[in-house]
Amino acid sequence: MALADPAAELPACLLALDARIRVVGPGTRREIAAQRFFRGIYTTDLGSGEMVTAVVVPPGQETWTSRFVELARRHGDYALVGLAAHGRVENGIAKDMRLAFCGVGATPIRAARAEARLLGRALDPGVCAEAVGALDSDLDPPGDVHASPALRRHLARVLLARVLAGIG
Repeated sequence: MALADPAAELPACLLALDARIRVVGPGTRREIAAQRFFRGIYTTDLGSGEMVTAVVVPPGQETWTSRFVELARRHGDYALVGLAAHGRVENGIAKDMRLAFCGVGATPIRAARAEARLLGRALDPGVCAEAVGALDSDLDPPGDVHASPALRRHLARVLLARVLAGIG
């Protein structure tokens, strides 16, 4: 986690869980929200001499559902794209949904527009398609030797559609 690899799974999970990271350093103790902790490629909010001592997940999420899915070229490889989804669905209505992607930017990225498309709505095929379509506004993935931006965006859509189909 403290390495802050943009393709790593744990940072996306912490972001989806709305976790806080406890750190201790010379004369300091603090908690940092996951959304602030990851600053860039291999860069965190850790100061000089600080180290991670704990991760705190907010209580009261027993009725929530979590999913993690990823697509990699080979078993054991880092994911080209991964999705950590954490949400609360009651009677088919999305009451809260957090969608955090890895492998699509310099840090894990919350898909805020896709989340907003789901909030307070039944997870029917039309609503799910709207959320998947909103990813184009949420994600601007880089290209590299492993995948183009278009491929990463496509894989993110596939993963979100799979997750929503499984919880809807």
